[in-house]
Amino acid sequence: MLDKALSGSRTYYMWLAGLLGVIGVGFGCYLYQFTQGLGVTGLSRDVSWGFYIAQLTYLVGVAASGVMLVMPYYLHDHKVFGKITILGEFMAVGAIVMCGLFVVVDLGQPMRMLNIILYPTPNSVLFWDMLVLNGYLILNLVIGWSILQADTKGDTVAKWVKVLIYVSIPFAISIHTVTAFLYAGLPGRHFWLTAIMAARFLSSAFCAGPAILLLIILFLRKAAEFEVKDEAVRSLSVIITYAMLANVFFLGLEFFTAFYSQIPGHMHAFVYLYKGLEGHGALVPWMWASSILAVFCLVILVPPRFRKNDKLLPVALVALVAATWIDKGLGLVVAGFIPNPLEHVVEYVPTLPELGISLGVYAIGALVVTVLYKIAIEVKKTAAEH
Repeated sequence: MLDKALSGSRTYYMWLAGLLGVIGVGFGCYLYQFTQGLGVTGLSRDVSWGFYIAQLTYLVGVAASGVMLVMPYYLHDHKVFGKITILGEFMAVGAIVMCGLFVVVDLGQPMRMLNIILYPTPNSVLFWDMLVLNGYLILNLVIGWSILQADTKGDTVAKWVKVLIYVSIPFAISIHTVTAFLYAGLPGRHFWLTAIMAARFLSSAFCAGPAILLLIILFLRKAAEFEVKDEAVRSLSVIITYAMLANVFFLGLEFFTAFYSQIPGHMHAFVYLYKGLEGHGALVPWMWASSILAVFCLVILVPPRFRKNDKLLPVALVALVAATWIDKGLGLVVAGFIPNPLEHVVEYVPTLPELGISLGVYAIGALVVTVLYKIAIEVKKTAAEH
């Protein structure tokens, strides 16, 4: 089936060439960081996790979102998701590949990654995070490829594949739960020390990931003539809406707890994010933009009349993805370090090499997803013709 990824239109080849170009730039930036050390990044003693880990956190959610298609289709026999479930599984593969690469670039020296295998520490949340992420990657690769092979031969999906599909459901939930525990398990970081951190992670994942997938589906409908029923689009948009409402509700709970209790450690990070602290406010415009975009997307998504409008729906989805990315991919991780334990504000701003490397990683993920989607769409089209 790999041969299906080697043929395509001129636009397809230009897209692949563009991605390879961005990957080349990112690799050049990585070589610079590799030779000069992590000193070329904006990371410091006070802010030791930055843009790389924030992207990992966001993308773990994107990977976990595939379960929002798998559960309705396989557990509740929601047949309209039958054609697009494979897209969710392959998007998870691309997202986890990017997660792994962001860990590699954050370590500075990739050989350090072997320590977690050579010297396993089961009492560390990071050890379990590695297990569930790699397990979920293998599951989605095997499941997706086996389903495509069955479609190619005109066979039904084998029973053992269905067993793996059911196993993948708790894996999907666990990957983002364990990632949340990485933060919530650090008692010295008050901003992350909340019992609903895992719930917040899952709610944002279940709206942001499906929103990205739905945008891709709407694009493939026009660009690749990939037929997806309106009922599937409507069902997925409803799931996204409820997940986003839960996400905003959970954030409201965090605000109430912090400011009603008046606990300084819980309030300071929020004050820094939304008002600025001690004259520092690099993230203030971003966080207000995130809040405005979140409200804007819900104004469109909640009323069925607007949500079913094919012109308004993509606008709402883009706003939702931007809002959740700013919240998780910029604010959440960095604010956990500000102010530091000495109550001083040391800000963090990603440097150009960091941004270049991150773009390269995203391009690799896009390349993986493009190739897998090309194969999946060609197989589905051929199966439909027969």
